[in-house]
Amino acid sequence: MRWIVQMFFLAKEDEEMRIRRSKVSKVGTGAMILFFSLTGIVAGETHWNFQAVDSVGYTTYFIPDVVTLEGIILNSPEKMLDPTPGAPAFMGGQWQMFIQGEDGDHTGTALWMGQNYGNLPWVPLEESYTNEEWVAELCRLNHDTESGYLFTPGDRIRVTGKYMFYNGKNNINEKHTKTPDYNFTVELLEPGVGLPQPELVTLDELKDGSNDFIFDQTRETGCEYYQGRLVRVNNVQWDSDPNTWDADATLEITDGTKTFPVKLGIGSGIYSGSNNLAETFDVVGIMDQEDNTGDSTYKKGYRIWVTNYDGNGLVLRDRGYRRGNLPGDNNGDGKVDLLDFALITADWLLTASGIGDCN
Repeated sequence: MRWIVQMFFLAKEDEEMRIRRSKVSKVGTGAMILFFSLTGIVAGETHWNFQAVDSVGYTTYFIPDVVTLEGIILNSPEKMLDPTPGAPAFMGGQWQMFIQGEDGDHTGTALWMGQNYGNLPWVPLEESYTNEEWVAELCRLNHDTESGYLFTPGDRIRVTGKYMFYNGKNNINEKHTKTPDYNFTVELLEPGVGLPQPELVTLDELKDGSNDFIFDQTRETGCEYYQGRLVRVNNVQWDSDPNTWDADATLEITDGTKTFPVKLGIGSGIYSGSNNLAETFDVVGIMDQEDNTGDSTYKKGYRIWVTNYDGNGLVLRDRGYRRGNLPGDNNGDGKVDLLDFALITADWLLTASGIGDCN
């Protein structure tokens, strides 16, 4: 079951945030708030400021309640988590998209929402979405409101919303309520900009001599420096049994001395038996962190998330192909309509995931 254990740590972390907020009198070092509107939104915040942490890896960013971030989409949400209404995971359907900062804004941010907030013990049951409500939310977030354009990896977007710290990083989310006031919005700024060039990194830059994660509060080195960005690690091998390769699995890579976790997504190219990578290969993915060790610090849990694989045999990566190039979008226009009707019935999941025709 996906993410079941991780979600129970949210109650503890939400309480920690309330305690720490009472002790904080200003935004963390280097925070650059351009201006506050009457609604408490900070316009044009940087991912770098938004993801600032203290000496134990906890966020130092507490105000304002709503932020606006811009960046490049790194992944198709349905290749990272299963958005299907009523999915068997603890949260039911889930949706997650990473966006990476530009022009020296050297980090990125995850946007997340889940269907069954009411499954959390401190959240009322009525805060869960029905299947119909959930599909409507997916349609809203997967498409630009003004044009109906289907967001795809490589697009430049603007997101505005509330946020919460979770296991090592700030996420834009709905704070476990389906109340419309807690919705976050996604706007298209420019389509087809292209995925950022992956940043080349070695395991020596991510792990120390004891093979422990390198944590640097200043984020000038180590895993925090690369968090939320596309990275590339060259010339590695499997340290885990490659036969454990499957959708949603986590395997270890090694350079012969140090190891690092690789989280596999649920894209159609990742399934039992599809691993044909050479003995030595490269990895391109999103540097992520989910430290659920429960020791009140957030210096572990780093991993490289690869959401799909095209079977090339040499590089494990998701090339970020247009989301419209799926069964159901026969003409490749990024939406499913009457022109694609013959294929809609063959791929119900396309609409149920909020990717297809949402009209």
